[in-house]
Amino acid sequence: MFQRPDEIEGIVYILKHFSVAGIIGARQTGKTTLARMLAAGWNGPVHFFDLENPEDLARLADPMLALKNLRGLVVLDEIQRKPGLFPVLRVLVDRPADTARFLILGSASPELLRQSSETLAGRISYFRLGGLWLGDTGVEEYVKLWLRGGFPRSFLAASDRVSLEWRREFIRTFLERDIPQLNITLGADTLRRFWTMLAHAHGQIWNASAFGRSFGVADTTVRRYLEILSSALVVRQLQPWHENIKKRQVKSPKVYIIDSGLLHALLNLPEPADLESHPLLGASWEGFVIEQVIRTLKAEEDECFFWATHAGAELDFLFVRGRRRIGFEIKRTSCPAVTPSMKTALQDLNLDSLEVIHAGEHSFQLADKINAVSISHFPLALSPHR
Repeated sequence: MFQRPDEIEGIVYILKHFSVAGIIGARQTGKTTLARMLAAGWNGPVHFFDLENPEDLARLADPMLALKNLRGLVVLDEIQRKPGLFPVLRVLVDRPADTARFLILGSASPELLRQSSETLAGRISYFRLGGLWLGDTGVEEYVKLWLRGGFPRSFLAASDRVSLEWRREFIRTFLERDIPQLNITLGADTLRRFWTMLAHAHGQIWNASAFGRSFGVADTTVRRYLEILSSALVVRQLQPWHENIKKRQVKSPKVYIIDSGLLHALLNLPEPADLESHPLLGASWEGFVIEQVIRTLKAEEDECFFWATHAGAELDFLFVRGRRRIGFEIKRTSCPAVTPSMKTALQDLNLDSLEVIHAGEHSFQLADKINAVSISHFPLALSPHR
């Protein structure tokens, strides 16, 4: 079992400052395991409710009666199955001298759990939990992590074949059972075809018109499909950065399948050799490394961007926090070199530094403010920028 101390520290911090902490993440990323690890070290009573357990649902038939006398830590797992709990939580956390803290776990974004933002404003803070990353597995396992993705059961499977079978079953269950639980009425076959098409556009700039034509539906329909998968936390829309310069800049987001293992399952790439020979090798590597950078920097959604101009200059990933701007270029090569596009990005965006993440063995300086960083040196190589 991976201990994940950074994640526990982050949730404990939220519970010290808010009455309600929310752990959100895709299904099977380890939310329940993490909550139980936190509960094991909690100083006081712990009460656990699994809303997929009929017995716990029966206990919560009258939620006010079930929860009002509890003290300590109250964990409510799969909260999206009972959104009517949010108004009850608001009443409970607003009581004077309340000594209970609530930890809710959900497989959807805060935007989809709209009732929480409406009823618990100022009382809740969310912690977004991804799958395993290099900080959990160690850099020596990066090829395995890249191929299989960060879902613990996929990563820890006995073989690549077993891992792929698990991911295929996850996709089927996700579409047939989990999506309907989010009150989304859309056929599983339709959403799977769209998700597969999206996998083939992984790392590309979103073009609703092109997707609509390929799928045979209106632009608004494919946008809705994209928002569904984004809200279910399996697709990332990386937003474009706009700088005040005299250049036409791209204004549409890039789309990525967040978990590289799910991407490879959708593309039917069971083994490393299949991945290495696939046309989307570079895009897969880019998406995988971007997720590692986000986790290393503990970056929030509104700190993550890409940048591109219609003249061809681009930057794969831009991290903006306060006055700091760090650029990232991601290269599936062992011999990175400075490109004109890097120089343009460094100058036009006024970057503090530009890190070129590559697949070689060594890290070194390429030019002033431009560093080549080996994936084998993650995440320590970026720690000074935290």
